[in-house]
Amino acid sequence: MPGGTGAAGGGAGLLSEDDRLFAGIELGGTKAIALIVRGRRILASARFPTGQPEQTLGVIGDRLEAWQAEHGRPEALGIASFGPVGLDRSRADYGHITSTPKPGWQGTDLVGHFRKRFGLPIGFDTDVAGAALAEHRWGAARGCDVAIYITIGTGIGGGVIVNGEPLHGLIHPELGHLRVRRTAGDDFAGVCPFHGDCLEGLASGPALGARAGMDGAAIPDDHPVWDRVAAELAEAMAMLMLTLSPRRILIGGGVFQHRQGVLARVRARTAERLNGYVAGVGEAELAGIIMPPALGDRAGPLGAIALAYRSS
Repeated sequence: MPGGTGAAGGGAGLLSEDDRLFAGIELGGTKAIALIVRGRRILASARFPTGQPEQTLGVIGDRLEAWQAEHGRPEALGIASFGPVGLDRSRADYGHITSTPKPGWQGTDLVGHFRKRFGLPIGFDTDVAGAALAEHRWGAARGCDVAIYITIGTGIGGGVIVNGEPLHGLIHPELGHLRVRRTAGDDFAGVCPFHGDCLEGLASGPALGARAGMDGAAIPDDHPVWDRVAAELAEAMAMLMLTLSPRRILIGGGVFQHRQGVLARVRARTAERLNGYVAGVGEAELAGIIMPPALGDRAGPLGAIALAYRSS
């Protein structure tokens, strides 16, 4: 059943100055959040479990319809979805979830479903690209020509913003599936069903649980698993800095939400990996580059609103 609805008080002051009405959907692998905003105010939000597509999209649509009756017709709808998704408008799979391992969701036409039901302009991208866009518009990446948002939770995903726009190409960035060098003696096979020991296979919530033998949230900060994970994440941070040259790398998601000590270890290991190659960027400077998102757990749902703004 859907979660409760109500004003999200933390949204005040985050959105634009105008008084336009927008709606958004952040569709995650385990939960979805819908919201409606007017100007600076989040009028209402609701949380839903991500079950099977027909049921999940149906209850989200019902809630949006109820809000439309109460508040008026939104100018646009933003959908920030787990992926992979089709983003090339010239292809038949645009607006669809594509090769996801989530049962039942492969080939789901998200944009088509909501366009048919509401007839609104729809902004569409990955959930992490949406979060990156929200941080660029309202959060810790404001003013950055290149910024990256990475979420570490059930999986690992990353969105890249270049000059205010999400980076697309053949597909969208899949930063969670980068391969990284392993620390000596680490023989953990990884949990990614596609690649085994890619970054997601080594450092996502399920990977941490499998490595430590306990739920990821229960792993203390001094557990030895964090040494390996910090080293693997640092490999990824260094590669991203050398390939994309970001001003910010924002690390969000449930795994790192309250792990500032571990994040400090990641920065220290990243400085070791760079080994002075990037002039003027050492461990102290990395504290202003590799950071938590300013919007916290609101980055995802506000990402859907940022996508709606872009489509209006």
